[in-house]
Amino acid sequence: MTKILLVEDDRGIVANLTEFLTAEGYDVKNASGQAAALEALESGRFDLVLLDISLSDGNGFAVCSAVKSLYNIPVIFLTASGDEYSTVTGFELGADDYIPKPFRPRELVSRIRNVLRLTGGAGSVIHLRDVEVDTVKGVAAKNGKDLYLSALEYRLLLVFLNNRGAVLTRTQLLEAIWDAAGEFVNDNTLTVYIKRLREKIEDDPQNPAIIKTVRGLGYKVDG
Repeated sequence: MTKILLVEDDRGIVANLTEFLTAEGYDVKNASGQAAALEALESGRFDLVLLDISLSDGNGFAVCSAVKSLYNIPVIFLTASGDEYSTVTGFELGADDYIPKPFRPRELVSRIRNVLRLTGGAGSVIHLRDVEVDTVKGVAAKNGKDLYLSALEYRLLLVFLNNRGAVLTRTQLLEAIWDAAGEFVNDNTLTVYIKRLREKIEDDPQNPAIIKTVRGLGYKVDG
């Protein structure tokens, strides 16, 4: 059974998430603050950490840093902090995903499954042709050179990686990335970010071989 450490000090959220995730087949343990979280990690084995940034003692950034340096297990931030600084800082510390409150429980389960699939067994580096994505460090490189993706570009790339072989509509992409950098993303903005991402990962952005357009439907990544 997948064991999750939920680091959150809001009792209502803890109760609701624990009940929901337990019903989904996960084994959930709660820690209300930084000290309790580190103690739980030291005494038990976990497959994933769900982590709030604002804690009753300490903060989620410190916990994330400790998790990645000492245990190297996946971390998903759950937070009301929607500013770009929090998002980028989380990714720089190695967070594997970032979902703001309020969120839909089903979306959270989907994110958990995607992160576990990306990080489980195959290690932290995911390959997409000549592009490498390190989900622990939160960086992407092409032929060994850092692509310097923005938080939203990185999130968009993760969405494509999590859905290889599937056609994603623009609506699905918008729902997945609109909050990644704490800013509103509309249909025109999505077009811009797909263009920017293609310019960084494609050999020929005008004739993309990785992020392919499926006319009338959306986009598809096979790599």
